[in-house]
Amino acid sequence: MKKVYVGMGTDLVHHGHINIIEKARELGEVTIGLLSDEAVSKFARVPFLSFDERKTILENIKGVHEVIPQEELDYEKNLKALKPDYVVHGDDWKTGPQRHIREKVIKTLQEWGGELVEPEYTSGISSTGLRQALKEIGNTPDIRRRMLRRMLDNNHLVKVMETHNGISGLIVEDTKVELDGEIREFDAMWLSSLTDSTAKGKPDTEYVDRTSRFATINDILDVTTKPMILDGDTGGVAEHFAMLVRNIERLGLSAVVIEDKVGLKRNSLFGTEVEQTLDTIEGFCEKIQAGKKAQVTDEFMIFSRLESLIADKGMEDALTRAKAYIAAGTDGIMIHSRHKDGKEIMEFMKEYQKFEVKVPVISVPSSYNQFTEDELKAAGFSIVIYANHLLRTAFPAMKKTAESILTHKRSKEVDGDCMSIKEILTILPN
Repeated sequence: MKKVYVGMGTDLVHHGHINIIEKARELGEVTIGLLSDEAVSKFARVPFLSFDERKTILENIKGVHEVIPQEELDYEKNLKALKPDYVVHGDDWKTGPQRHIREKVIKTLQEWGGELVEPEYTSGISSTGLRQALKEIGNTPDIRRRMLRRMLDNNHLVKVMETHNGISGLIVEDTKVELDGEIREFDAMWLSSLTDSTAKGKPDTEYVDRTSRFATINDILDVTTKPMILDGDTGGVAEHFAMLVRNIERLGLSAVVIEDKVGLKRNSLFGTEVEQTLDTIEGFCEKIQAGKKAQVTDEFMIFSRLESLIADKGMEDALTRAKAYIAAGTDGIMIHSRHKDGKEIMEFMKEYQKFEVKVPVISVPSSYNQFTEDELKAAGFSIVIYANHLLRTAFPAMKKTAESILTHKRSKEVDGDCMSIKEILTILPN
């Protein structure tokens, strides 16, 4: 029997997929190469269903002989291993971001005389359209909560952008660019205490209470589907932190980050210009353990933010604390630095790779922003957070507009800087 290979992302199975599989069945024994979450994210958002869930669905479709993982958009590795007689794919990839993949498939098949078969694209159906419809319906807390851990499990450098209200959440939700044959977008949202406080005109000292912060969380969750990480400041006393974990886990947040400082919270970028008092290792470990004991699901995560380098306590203190927090059960480490050269961050990561037990590490390159995402991933980071950039760019734009109107006694001069009301209305949910 002839061997037939079909590559699929297949988050949401529809009759277009069935048509492809039926055409493949006519040609021989069908093997489906199911794209990993990371591979799918190169041309669409991370699937709603996990890899194992998608695999189970396809294995139970009539005519499918085997389902194997395809770790990359590129078919070459699987094709050279299987040497199929046919590859079947809809003709929709002749244009668009996957056209170069198609060209490579044809070239690879020529090595053993294989053939690419391209049935006409099934009209009236679109995976992208279905995903958009689901987005408009919204996520359940359970689906949203588990997405971040799935991204980490797939060795995916998770790209996180700051949000501070509903409109910034929509920007993170919808912004994407096509570059080098890939669709790039942010994976998750970061609700920063700095930008949440600043947007309210309040100081970043844990002055904004949790009720107010929960209102912001709900504003963002109402109009988005991507996972959210909360900046939990110090977390408060252990008993209050346990309650915070229960509350945000129930809302569907994926993780909270707490920093190992005590007393009046002051922004880390002030460094030693202001008093930065670290918690004891024992005290912070008790807080981690209280949070882990309080959580209900396995998907929710608690990340520990190391302030040793901010407080000039040295590298050894940072590494000692990292080991202790991991032993206490933290799900990840955030290492922070205010130095622009990034040397101490890279030194920390070099020493961290020697740990016997490791957890994901978060980079917040507000100061050392010369490093690319590829460089951060190579250093060992699992998550990169752009922690305050939407608010920082919005403020000068608004100030410039206000000054122009005062200067010219009219608004005509700022027309070129303004989005039209019609465009704004297209961004907002129906």
